[in-house]
Amino acid sequence: MTTLIRADRLIDGTGSAVVENAVLVIEEGKVVGVYPSQAPDSVVSPDAEILDFPGCTIMPGMIDTHVHLNMPGDGTLLETVVREPEGVLVATSAFTAQRALAAGITTVRDLGASGTTVINLQRALELGHGVGPRILSCGQPITITGGHTWYFGGEADGIDGLRLKVRQMAKIGANFIKVMGSGGGTVNTLSWRPAYNREEMRALADEAHALDRKIAVHCLCADSIDYAIDAGVDQIEHAGFITDSKGNQKYVPEVAEKLGKSGIPVTSTLAVGGSVVEIMTAKKDRTPTEDAFLERWIRMLDDNLSQFRKLREAGVSFVAGTDAGWRFTPFEGLPLELELMHRGGMTTMEAIVSGTGFAAKVIGIDDKVGTLTKGLAADVIVVGGNPLDNLGALRDLKLVIQGGKVRSRAQ
Repeated sequence: MTTLIRADRLIDGTGSAVVENAVLVIEEGKVVGVYPSQAPDSVVSPDAEILDFPGCTIMPGMIDTHVHLNMPGDGTLLETVVREPEGVLVATSAFTAQRALAAGITTVRDLGASGTTVINLQRALELGHGVGPRILSCGQPITITGGHTWYFGGEADGIDGLRLKVRQMAKIGANFIKVMGSGGGTVNTLSWRPAYNREEMRALADEAHALDRKIAVHCLCADSIDYAIDAGVDQIEHAGFITDSKGNQKYVPEVAEKLGKSGIPVTSTLAVGGSVVEIMTAKKDRTPTEDAFLERWIRMLDDNLSQFRKLREAGVSFVAGTDAGWRFTPFEGLPLELELMHRGGMTTMEAIVSGTGFAAKVIGIDDKVGTLTKGLAADVIVVGGNPLDNLGALRDLKLVIQGGKVRSRAQ
């Protein structure tokens, strides 16, 4: 069956000019073509379904390149989440994935979960046993003994142990490899120090690439970024410059310039701080402790936005990812991420591409989704208004289509 979607404009996810008075043609779950004003008779069957959305914008389904589906995103700490049995974590992941899809996020990349919980959910969705976004999963993030997110089961040490762990992740079906290159929010870990040395990081990257897997590395301090660059990793998560246990940061220009020249993209994850600030600002009758907490997060968000601007000036490219599930970061939070990227200096078109076409390219699925290109899967959203004028329009969903199938439609 052929479906025609008509709207005032279409953004194809490549960064190309907007198509005005657009018609998108879908058939058998694939994009047939994009046309201004009217589709040619040769691509339209007589019984085609026509969906009209005046005043709206057609776009590719959004892609969140950094989520943690095991975690609810309601402020629950990781240490509490992992006390639940595996079945609860699988169910939680199914529910959080559905929240993302309902928000127009048709693909998510899970950056760390307990055991095989998200890999199992991914397989169930591929078999058609439920409805959810497309999922790419790393399985367990690889971390030093007692390192960031060690509860998920990814502890490994020493070059031989690290090579073995990469092979084990590939064996259980990981689409890519995730490594904790520094400490993080896990209790008793050191976010201001690298977790693995240069030789260990090289071994991780070499083994991942030998098994045809991309490798993404969590980096919250300058040395961890430097080690990841030298190892030739495919993506860096966060790219922070934390210097002490209080979360203070000191931008290191030489590392930033090296990162820019490397061409390694960075996942922004600005929504972590943005979500905390939004929630705590809206909270009435805050205690002095809560006020201090809010002030700390406002400062950290400002620091991250400042570093985002400086890194872009150094030539670093950014891909959209929220860290959904972590702290208060919601699975509907990609529009907030794009708004913060815009606040950090991106144009609205650049921000949208970072969460659609460029996101697909960075995580290696641009031959399947990410843009409204002929032959790709019809992952499509329609939003009210024009997101190029106001990215808040991305929250006004009128239609969500995944693989040519309507997942939700506003009445």
